[in-house]
Amino acid sequence: MHELSMAQGIINAVLDTAKENNATEVNEVTIEVGRLAMINPEQLQFILGVLIENTIMEDAEINFEEIPVEMKCFDCDFHGNAILDDSDHYAPLVKCPKCDSLKVDILNGKDIIVKNMVIEKPDDS
Repeated sequence: MHELSMAQGIINAVLDTAKENNATEVNEVTIEVGRLAMINPEQLQFILGVLIENTIMEDAEINFEEIPVEMKCFDCDFHGNAILDDSDHYAPLVKCPKCDSLKVDILNGKDIIVKNMVIEKPDDS
């Protein structure tokens, strides 16, 4: 279950950052998920919901944003967003939208990134 380890890594990163900033609560987290990250966002959302119970993230709104697949074609030198045939979830094909070549260099779209978070801090009064 790949999503479980990814969810735990996300939670650890958020909680570590919250602790470094003396947060009392995490209100919102935005996570970018690349199309080639091989993660099911619905499963990730569910697992995050379970793992954040009894933490300062418990009531946080968790938002996902998709990172498109950016590529460079070796055949026609196209640089931009790829055509992605992900009918096979485990082995998607990345094609150049200009010449249909499969000889491409993937530049972006594989990562999972905690983009930002909204926290509450104690009053300094």
